[in-house]
Order: sequence, then C-alpha cells, then structure tokens
Amino acid sequence: MKSLIFLLIAVPALAQQAAAPAAPQSGKPEEAKPAAKSEAAAPSPSPAAEQNITGNVDIGYRWVSGPGGNFNAYRSVVNLGEGPKLFGLDFTILDPKRRLFDRLDIRGNNWGGDPYNTARLDARKERVYNFSFDYRNIAFFNFLPSYANPGDGPLLPGQSPASLPVFLNQRSFDTRRRLIDTELDLRPGTRVIPYLAYAHNSGRGTGITDFVSTSNEYPVGTRMRDKTDVFRGGVRIELNRFHVTLEQGGTTFKDDQELFNAQRNSGNRSTTLLGQQLFLTNLNQAYGIRGDSIYSKVLVTANPVDRVDLYGQFLYSQPRTDTSYAQIDSGNFVLLNTLRFFNGQQDLLAAEAKQPHTSGSFGAEVRLTRRLRVIESWVTDRYHNASSALLSEQLFFAASPADLTRAFSATGLVFNYNQQQVDALFDVTSKVTLRGGYRYVWGDAKVRASSLAASFGQPADFENGEMRRHVGLAGLNLRPVQKLNVNLDYEASSGDRTYFRTSLQDYHRARARARYQLRDDLSFGAVFTVLDNQNPAPTVNYAFRSRDASLSVNWNPRGGKRFGLLGEYSRATVASDIDYPLPSALNVRERSLYRENAHTASALMDIGLPAVSGVTPRISLGGSFFVSSGSGPMRYYQPLGRFSLPLGKHVEWNSEWRWYGLSEPFFLYEGFRTHHFMTGLRLSM
Repeated sequence: MKSLIFLLIAVPALAQQAAAPAAPQSGKPEEAKPAAKSEAAAPSPSPAAEQNITGNVDIGYRWVSGPGGNFNAYRSVVNLGEGPKLFGLDFTILDPKRRLFDRLDIRGNNWGGDPYNTARLDARKERVYNFSFDYRNIAFFNFLPSYANPGDGPLLPGQSPASLPVFLNQRSFDTRRRLIDTELDLRPGTRVIPYLAYAHNSGRGTGITDFVSTSNEYPVGTRMRDKTDVFRGGVRIELNRFHVTLEQGGTTFKDDQELFNAQRNSGNRSTTLLGQQLFLTNLNQAYGIRGDSIYSKVLVTANPVDRVDLYGQFLYSQPRTDTSYAQIDSGNFVLLNTLRFFNGQQDLLAAEAKQPHTSGSFGAEVRLTRRLRVIESWVTDRYHNASSALLSEQLFFAASPADLTRAFSATGLVFNYNQQQVDALFDVTSKVTLRGGYRYVWGDAKVRASSLAASFGQPADFENGEMRRHVGLAGLNLRPVQKLNVNLDYEASSGDRTYFRTSLQDYHRARARARYQLRDDLSFGAVFTVLDNQNPAPTVNYAFRSRDASLSVNWNPRGGKRFGLLGEYSRATVASDIDYPLPSALNVRERSLYRENAHTASALMDIGLPAVSGVTPRISLGGSFFVSSGSGPMRYYQPLGRFSLPLGKHVEWNSEWRWYGLSEPFFLYEGFRTHHFMTGLRLSM
C-alpha cells in the first residue's frame, strides 16, 4: 500500500520534471532564474478531471424466519418481507458544461416489497430553475384481534382464543397510500420567483368495519378508495427588507367506500330481543363524496427597521362537496320506538355542503433594547358549514306493505377560533435568558344537536360550545459553562370552558432539557416532561397525568474510528381517570381508569476490528426494547447485529441480523417472533 501511494505521488512529479524546458545547448550557460525555478516546482495549473457522478447504492437480500405466533400482529407492527431489495440509493450528478442542469440529486429507499418506499429527485440550474419531485408509497395493515373486539379480554388459565365470544378485529385495514409532491421554481435567486406545484394523495384497500343497526352491530367487509389533487402556483417577491408570496390554488377530492355481506351474520349481540334473534343476511352499502375548492393565500414578511420584524398570512377558501349514499340490506331488524321487526331496508340519500373558510395570522418581534425582545402573535380561524340532505327510506315488514318515509334536513356548523400570545425574552447575562409570556385562547362553535342531546337535558335544535383558556408562560435558558446548556419551559392554564371532555382545561405542563459536552467526543443529554390536566365538571370528573424522563449518551473516541456508542433510556407513566355515560343506559355513569408504566431503551455499539491486509471490518451490536405494565402490559424486543467488510475502494459487504419479539400477558394470542437476516453490497463511486 505504501509503495502504491509513493507511485501515485512520484509519477506526476516526474512528469512535471520531464515537461520542464531544457537548458540551452550552445553559448554561455544562463544563470538559473528564481522565477523559472518556481515555475518548474509548481504543480500543473490544469485542474484534475472532475468526478461528475458521486454516491452509493445498497442492494441485497432479506430472509425472514416464520414469523411465529400471530402473523396478522406481525404485519400490523413490522410487516417486512423477504426477497431481493434496494435498501438505499443516493447519487449526485454534476454537469460541468451546465447544459440541462448544474446539479442533479437522486435518492431512494426500501424498494422491493417493503411497506414504505421513497424516491426523490432534485434538479437545479443557477438562476434558471429549481425542480423537486418526491414520491412515497405506504402500505398500512392493521389487524390486531384485541382492538375493537367486544369479545376480547384476558385469557383465563386453560382458555384458548377460539373460546372467546368474538375473535375478530372489527376495525381492520389493508390499504396502500401513494403521495406525490412536485414543485418548480423559476429564476431562483432573483427578486421575482414564479413557481408551480402539484401534489397527489391517493389510497385504496380493503378491511372490516361495522354496519350499525338498532340494538346490534355487524362486522362486514369493506372496500375503500380516495384521491386528493392539489394544484397551486404563485410568485415570490424578494426584496432587501420585504418579502411577499402570492399564491392561488385549488383542490379536487373524492372518497368512496362500500360495505358488503352475503351470509348470515349474527353481529355482536348474543342474546335475543323481545324473543327474537337479530341478524343480517345481505348488505350492499356505498357512499361517494366529490369535492373541490379554490383558495387564495398571501404571505408577507418585512423588516422595516433594524429592530422590528413583521410577518402575516391570510388564507381564504370555499370548499364544496356533494355526497351520494345508497343502502340495501335484509335480515331481521327492529324499530325500538314502535317495537316492530322488519326484514328489509332501502335508503337513498343526496347531500351537498359549502364551507367558506377564512384564516389569518400576524406576528411581530421587537428588539426594544440589546437585552430585551418582545414577540407578539395572533391567529384566527373561522369557517361556516352550510349543508342540506334529502333522504328516501323504505322499510319492509313481513305482515304489511312497505312503509315509505321521506325526510329533508338542513344542518349547519359555525366555528370560530382565536389565539393571542405575547412573549418577552430578557438576557440577564450572557449566560442567563429569562422568558415570560401570556396566551389567551377563545372560540365558539354551534352545531345541530344530535339525537342524544335531549337525554342530557340540552336543546333539541342546536348545541352551542365555547372555549376560554388563559395560559401563563415561563422559561429559562442557562449556559453556566461553555459545554453545558439547560432549557426550562413551563405553562399553566385556568380554563373555564372547553369543547371536548378530554381537552386541556386546568393544566400544568413543564419541560426541562439539558445537554453536556464533556469532551469533543463525549456528550450527555437529559429531557423531562410532565403534563397534569384536570376537568372537575360533575359530568366529566377527568384527571390525566403523564410523565416522561429520558437520558442519552453519545461517545465517539477519535471520531469513532475504532469505537462508538449511542444509547438512550426513557421512563414514562400515564394515568387517566374519567366518568362516562353507559351506552345502554345514558343516565348511568361508569368510571374509566387507565394506567401505563413504560421503560424504553435503545443502544448501538460500533467496533472497528483489527485491520487484515489493509482492510478494517466493523461490527455493530445493540437494539431496543419496550416494556410496560398497567392496563395493557406489553413486551417488545428488537436486538440487532451488523457486520461490514470493505472489499475494495468502491465496494463494501454488509450483513445484518434482527430479532423481533412481541408479547402481551393479557392477550397471549397477539404475540409474534421472527428472525430477519439481510446481506448485500454497498457500491460507491
């Protein structure tokens, strides 16, 4: 190796000496001139050939053992398959002649059947254009048997999952979502920058959902598909102290879902009602939503004087949707208000809605003195939803002709939200900064009352809600020494009105962060957060508390050449206590208690092995685990080991082993375990 390095250095030097001008062959020899000597010793002014393509690609193969246990739980949590894979791709292409582009960046990850694939392309040409293209493909599978399962519960000794009343996830999904985001900026770096952009978001798949009928629910199959397209364009104006963005855009949206059933389905009710068994034999239900919207947006930032920064944004849109719904079902159903049973139903519905939507924000930062800054912000969001629907319904009774009912309804939603906040930051010294502030949140909403409103003594036409929240803010930043940084943030609120039972009302929230750089190669971090929320209303009686404390270490002696360590540990607790009305008897209240105590840790140790023939292999050992106790105890382990071996200047062999293991003491049938083996090559250039 040393001989090769010597040759790489010596050959160009010898070539330069050979190319030096020769001394005159006749006449008196001239004296050597210092300038000539310097020219002979200087390197060639011709630049080395530019490497136009740099980057790497990771390709390989993954083997999966099993998995053992519940395969649906494995797919819901991990869902990695085996086969040839493109694990990663990252290339940069430079064009020295700058014809179509100056620089082109191409990246991609996890291609070959994995549930999350990405691809990105960025191209730019100085002062001509910037173009970006981003693609994401997500496979979402969720089929945990214990979720949305009215028959689940802890297994008794000797009890099998098949003995449970219902062994089925009634809210399961097997879907795939694709996202595309593109943007083209023209004349970047100039004062006026026009731009165009397009985004696409679509999904489709199958699953299981509930068909709800009076006194029973029936899990049935479903098909889903949706698509949203966003088109936008505008111009950015960049001046020395002023920036403005003017944007016009539009969206188109559609959402379709079908429910189907073609066999006898007894639903979740295992007992009879008035001496008869309720069941579903056939169902075809479908709804389709079509919508569009045009919006306008203005964004302004300004620095009128050195000590003042201003910003503001305004957005107006008016979405519109049309909905169609059709349902045909047969079986044995009941009308509780008349205590009559019927064996068929047909519904047709058409509806439309419009929602003018206005939102805006304004903010300012004023540096009153060298040590004092004041930041003011205000946000508002307002929309009004006006809708109408026409329903045609037929019920088929066994002993009488079909009854036909028609209903026309108009509903409305009015929503107003506002937030005002002011913060003051004062540098007591160069090492201490104090922050104090105040936030006021208020709003109101009005919606048409539900059929349950009268059960709670509320008006039958509309329900009104208000929100009022006063929040005090405080903070402290300490830098006692150069290598230590500590941040403390605290906020407390006294709210008297809120929209939802579990919303923040009377709460305290605090967060502490610290980072200590002991040496250039060794640092420590710590984070602590706590949230305590109360809603003492007699009909709610809600108490919630969460705590999270974590420690981390990063150690890379000598830049990680021979050894590196990254580790983190966190301890979290959650406690929730709330009253709720019993669905079968709304005047009866029950108590919901939830507790969780969790430990999470992850670590990765990287070791450089002794060099063999000039090659330094590396191994990495570590993994992560999650252990919790309380209302839903769980154990999840994921150890791993890696080995990498350079095979040449541009080739590296990588291998990895991972083990995934999940177990739940209350739901033993939901556990799984599997080994993953991966091997492949990293090719670089």
